[in-house]
Amino acid sequence: MASDKETTEHLLPSPVSPRAPAAPHRVKRKWTYTRSSGADLCPQVGPVYPTRSAELWKSLGKTYGSSEFLLRAVDWLGGAVRVPTESYDKMAPVGEDSRWEAFGPFHDYLLQAYPLVHTTLTLTKVNTYGLLFEWKGTNDTAKPLLLLAHQDVVPVDPTTADQWKHPPYSGHFDGERVWGRGSLDDKSGLIGILSAVESLLEANFTPTRSIVLSFGFDEEASGLHGAQKLSEYILTKYGENAFALLIDEGGGYQDQAGSAFAIPAIAEKGYLDTRITVASPGGHSSVPPPHTSIGILARLLVEFEAHPIKSHLERATPAYDMVQCIGAHGKDIDPKLRKALEKSAHSNRALRAVEKILFQEPVFESLVGTTQAIDLIQGGVKSNALPEEAWAVVNHRIATQSSLKAVQERDTDLLKHLAHKFNLTYTAFGASVSPQDGPAYGTLELADAWGTALGPAPVTPTDQAPFLLLSGTIKATYNAYRGIEGDNIVVSPGIMSGNTDTRFYWKLTEHIIRYDHYNNNRFMGEQPPGVHTVNEYIYAKDFVEMISFYTTLILNVDEATDF
Repeated sequence: MASDKETTEHLLPSPVSPRAPAAPHRVKRKWTYTRSSGADLCPQVGPVYPTRSAELWKSLGKTYGSSEFLLRAVDWLGGAVRVPTESYDKMAPVGEDSRWEAFGPFHDYLLQAYPLVHTTLTLTKVNTYGLLFEWKGTNDTAKPLLLLAHQDVVPVDPTTADQWKHPPYSGHFDGERVWGRGSLDDKSGLIGILSAVESLLEANFTPTRSIVLSFGFDEEASGLHGAQKLSEYILTKYGENAFALLIDEGGGYQDQAGSAFAIPAIAEKGYLDTRITVASPGGHSSVPPPHTSIGILARLLVEFEAHPIKSHLERATPAYDMVQCIGAHGKDIDPKLRKALEKSAHSNRALRAVEKILFQEPVFESLVGTTQAIDLIQGGVKSNALPEEAWAVVNHRIATQSSLKAVQERDTDLLKHLAHKFNLTYTAFGASVSPQDGPAYGTLELADAWGTALGPAPVTPTDQAPFLLLSGTIKATYNAYRGIEGDNIVVSPGIMSGNTDTRFYWKLTEHIIRYDHYNNNRFMGEQPPGVHTVNEYIYAKDFVEMISFYTTLILNVDEATDF
């Protein structure tokens, strides 16, 4: 572990190569694919480097490779971490809940940290704390680029404060890492975007294609006050399908099967919190019925856990595409698995064989299918009073090949026989299911717990120019940061296991990608980076690479003429 006094020189990224490859991929083209043994299963485009802005890109690369810029980036991110911006579930509207006021000081910090952003871009504050920056381009006919991040962080549990290696809002830099809540999720994304834009402005760059930055403030609490209001404003101003490409937070890159893989998420699972409520007569607990509301609820929950939703690996899904890419390009794939993956494209028997192998890892099985988890339960008010009501919440993450309706119908059907057994009048998601002919003992109701149910996100196409350009940008950034050339990292489509603010932006573009360009390998074999828990951190040089990624993306998209 480096100390505060140690030099940062050994931590610096390699400067951007002083020259792009001799025959760089140009943006205006019929996309060509690099050839490899896996080209048919997982085709790859080569690195995409800025051409019109090549000298600017190379100059900024040298700047980003300096010790001075690394420390400047650390100051930018550390300063943002030092302003707590916690969001909580069930907050009252802005203006009624004083906890929202924490975002005022954060806006003040951004104003002083990024003066050119605030004097050059147009800033609109939506619902007081939502930040919408618009950087006007010279070509009004080109669809803008939309970059998202969120200002808020999950709260720090006060009982865990003494478990942090460095105080959670210290923004401490130990010579290698920046520590604190939000350092990775998601102030690194927000500060990375603003740092790239500020650096481009300092270099006197003027975009051809407009760039819009949209920063919500309650993503960790479902985005109802922030992203939802921002998306409504943007939709009213720009209209449907008005944007060329949208990038929001997501995963990074890491080694898989002996090769480097970046896995931008092209889809998100749906979401449903099924609230199960049982009501029955109350009374004194000294004269109990055979089953109380709590007892009945317990039996219903046992039914859920006894019947998990069966998962299957299916073709034409992001998860299948991801394993095909890993199988095609991973250097250390077992030959039998590689062969089965190749055959699975047209053989159901091979597909089931692949599924059997990969589902030995429970995390992957959860990523593929619709999940369920009993997360909340409550019932009763006193030990000598029969509970008149008991309820629980079952959380579902809905697979892309399924639907919200299918999961609601499954939950409803699962409990029908138990509603009959316990003589309960049964309603589910607003519809009567099994009304009793005679007097019922009680009631059973299923409902969307918080009104936040959401179907799976539309899947972003991977054979069109926006995704291909992003792929080439990832490769160019990866190369430039290491001073190398060639095709050195595989870009594979993937899926988010959770939901981001993009849930509110579906109407604005069909090209939505969730990706943060940072090196996951550094977290292997050491303390995890503490996202949503204690000891959150990011490596400083990875944060600089993130800034480089946003810079390269902005320049590449600005030059694109095929979308």
